[in-house]
Amino acid sequence: MIYLDNHSTTRVDPQVISAMNAMMEIEYANAGSTTHSAGREVAARIHQAIQTMASCLNIDTETAIDELVMTSGATESNNLAIFGICLHPRQKRRQVVSVVSEHRAVLDPLERLRSQGFEVVLLPVFPQGHALVGQVDLEQASRIISEETALVTVMHSSNEIGSYQPIGELSAICHRVGAPLHSDATQTVGHEPIQIEELGCDLMSFSAHKFYGPKGIGGLYISSQSDTVRLHPQILGGGQQLNRRSGTINTAAIIGMSEALRRCHETMITSNTNDRELRNQLWQGLQSIAGERVRLNGPFLNGELRLSRNLNVEFQGIEGQTLMLKCDSLCMSSGSACTSADPLPSHVLQAIGLTADQARCSIRFGVGRFTTSAEIYQALDVISKALKSLR
Repeated sequence: MIYLDNHSTTRVDPQVISAMNAMMEIEYANAGSTTHSAGREVAARIHQAIQTMASCLNIDTETAIDELVMTSGATESNNLAIFGICLHPRQKRRQVVSVVSEHRAVLDPLERLRSQGFEVVLLPVFPQGHALVGQVDLEQASRIISEETALVTVMHSSNEIGSYQPIGELSAICHRVGAPLHSDATQTVGHEPIQIEELGCDLMSFSAHKFYGPKGIGGLYISSQSDTVRLHPQILGGGQQLNRRSGTINTAAIIGMSEALRRCHETMITSNTNDRELRNQLWQGLQSIAGERVRLNGPFLNGELRLSRNLNVEFQGIEGQTLMLKCDSLCMSSGSACTSADPLPSHVLQAIGLTADQARCSIRFGVGRFTTSAEIYQALDVISKALKSLR
């Protein structure tokens, strides 16, 4: 098996597994049990782990325990941010602004808000061929976002085409009218440098399994400096984490997420260079195999507007699902893992102007820490044989 689906999940780093095992075998006390030394020691370890993550995210380590809420992953973080802001008892605004190419973990909660009487505005993105393909039009965003806007939620980078959104500029627009900005940074955190406070984000979601940590653990950054954020808790019972997310915290997973993020932070420059080289090797190989019958979806590969490990291509005339069945030794995808059971073509690719048929002929590749150059060559050989067979 050659794994090229690192956008959907990543292999857990062996050092992360070791750190988690220690928390399950030795330091297994409940961090909330502060009446005995074992519980206090675990609580101290969690506090230290959160400070480590804050340092990696360029958040003030002194306020980190108040600004980072541990969740079960980015989907829960998104739900907590969206419903927590919009359904707060003191919330009077009734408009939510987002982007048509968002992940379902944002779009589906917004649909529920729409059914409850909120006005949901989904901004379009620049189309394929535009220099800013996949990004929102800031002028249009500025016209839409107003004093009636309860929340703006925009993904930091796309899980399908790797395009970045202008979060810093959007935050300035939001703050002029007192609207909080939430960003789903699931694909960015752990892989690309990120300055949360400089970006001006009021809330930001992330998930450990996207950066070589365990599944089932993630976080939501909530700015302590923002006067626009009033968060209504969605899970009650126990009052943990300042009553913003009750429940016994998953200590082993938190330690694992912290260790995974620390390792990513320390190796980020080298990893990005390696990912970019492998991604470009794969793209050049596909061009050699398919020539003009393979087309790049999303931003150019030689710019700074795309995730370094992302490649999304259209194989003209070949349905992506059929090609993947022919390449059963390769792990790749036709889009988000959360919509893999959905027969409809990618809404992200259609948002940048691809037809439904073109979207169905597209495949997403994601390289990562454990991908090798030899595996890229092997993958290209498998794809070449499959394309010849299908054509």
